[in-house]
Amino acid sequence: MKKTLSIFLVLTLIAVVAFANGKSDAADDGQYKMILLVKSLGNGFFEACDDGAQEAAAELGNMEVVYMGPSQSTAEGQIEIIETLIAQKVDAIAISANDRDALIPVTKKAMAAGIKVISWDSGIAVSGRLIDLAPSNEEFIGRQQVQLIAELCDSKGQIGILSATSQATNQNAWIKWMYEEVKKPEYANMEIVEVVYGDDASDKSYREAVGLFSKYPDLAGIISPTTIGVLAAAKAIEDENLQGKVQLTGLGLPSEMQRYIENGTCGQMALWNPVDLGYTATFICEALITGKISGDKGEVIKAGRMGEIPVGTDGAAVMGAPFVFNASNVADFAVIF
Repeated sequence: MKKTLSIFLVLTLIAVVAFANGKSDAADDGQYKMILLVKSLGNGFFEACDDGAQEAAAELGNMEVVYMGPSQSTAEGQIEIIETLIAQKVDAIAISANDRDALIPVTKKAMAAGIKVISWDSGIAVSGRLIDLAPSNEEFIGRQQVQLIAELCDSKGQIGILSATSQATNQNAWIKWMYEEVKKPEYANMEIVEVVYGDDASDKSYREAVGLFSKYPDLAGIISPTTIGVLAAAKAIEDENLQGKVQLTGLGLPSEMQRYIENGTCGQMALWNPVDLGYTATFICEALITGKISGDKGEVIKAGRMGEIPVGTDGAAVMGAPFVFNASNVADFAVIF
């Protein structure tokens, strides 16, 4: 899946000109060109997004997806590419933005020229795009974390939460939904006993995990919705010889957690799947180009294997619950991110 991309911005712009020749007849033959514009080239996460975009294009049959990005993660690099794409009159640009606000003038210019512009993964403010595709939302993430730990500990026992900082807005929002989810009758025998904070520092997160083991000798599991925390908790479980006794889930990177998942220290975890992001973004662009949707609240995007995705206020769209990684698939994704 990994691609070798050592292309610099100037070569990217030359490529734009090359593929754009003959573009004026695209609408007549029913074929459309979309640019998947990423933060920078040479990033495995974004290369996986392109794999998903190419998969969607093959399914749709009327889309050509061209993968582009600056050599460095700068708004200026993306702006220069977009200016060239406007001149070439591509049909759609799907952008993972390096700057939420700096791209607005050029993306407004693109939309005025008839190009459908969406953002994904890293959004553009509402005035600079039609739809913003988020990989997930607070409720999806929080509820799923409880569901994952419940599967690992048979919905029984004491559960600790190892968070990042006590002020982290996203972490606190996810934890709020964890407490809502655990109120359901199916979790009557499972209790969240404490939230501790590792401040997204490996050493402190490790100590906080060990502290949970000491304070709650019958601890059944830990939820750590932070990549640093879940890695530190896995190491602590292994060092304390608690594999099989204390279950672990959270939000983690496959490349960091592969060993712990494959040896059973962490039975399963979640994070956004980059393949699905590129796939969904392509379906959205095709729907906008062909007039199936306009980006208005209440519309529904039919996104192939990802199902139906509603458009919310200000063009916000949410892909769904994060992707679950376990022993059956973690190795495939560990080479990507």
